[in-house]
Amino acid sequence: MQLLAYEHYAYAALAALGTLVAVWLVDRLAHHAGLAARVERFRGVVPPFINVNAMLFGLTLAFIANDTWSARDRAMDATFREADALRSLIVLAEGMAPPEGAALAAEVRAYGGAAAEEFAALASRGVNPGAGEAADRLLGRVASATVAEAAGPVVQAEMLRKVMALRDDRDLRVSLSRTHLNPLKWLGMASLGFLTILSIWAVHLGTPKAGTLAIALFALAAAPSAAIVLVQGNPFQAPAAISAAPIRDAVH
Repeated sequence: MQLLAYEHYAYAALAALGTLVAVWLVDRLAHHAGLAARVERFRGVVPPFINVNAMLFGLTLAFIANDTWSARDRAMDATFREADALRSLIVLAEGMAPPEGAALAAEVRAYGGAAAEEFAALASRGVNPGAGEAADRLLGRVASATVAEAAGPVVQAEMLRKVMALRDDRDLRVSLSRTHLNPLKWLGMASLGFLTILSIWAVHLGTPKAGTLAIALFALAAAPSAAIVLVQGNPFQAPAAISAAPIRDAVH
């Protein structure tokens, strides 16, 4: 599990290395005297042909990037909703008569602290068992008869709704941290990228130096873009890791 937790970085390195190998291979073929003579009869592929494969490659990368950043936005929204629920529960608990109100507020803060500590585990696709236990204790206390007597049925119902929403948002955070890459999507994008490199080569038959420059420019644009998307596969990992600061601020 620990090795798979950082698979995004391995795939990013593989994408960069694979692009480099593809550029080197096609460049060697373009400068091979014997092969150049054989493919001479295929000269005449018009430059706009490059746009076909390049556009498909760009759209595929855009769709994958949208899935990646959409997952990050969902994780961010869940974190802020969780913080808002914690803040609301503390306000409602502090409005109750002591000692039940103080005890409930302490339970809410205990869960918030455990949830904030869990972010480090989410980066490695793990969980903090203490967060789950704290959530269960919080639900049990809010649903207790003593809270119903101290807060009243209306306030207790609202607190129960907040606790259930809080648990749902935690489950969403955990599930998003465990999302793996779809190899078929990336294999399709890699295939389109290689076909685009071949298309550039076909357009530049007879002018290998210009073809090398064009292929290198495409690779410099494609490889970093793919790597940037790949390294953000887990929203709780660097370089754009979601912070637990909203939850910490809510309970402190």
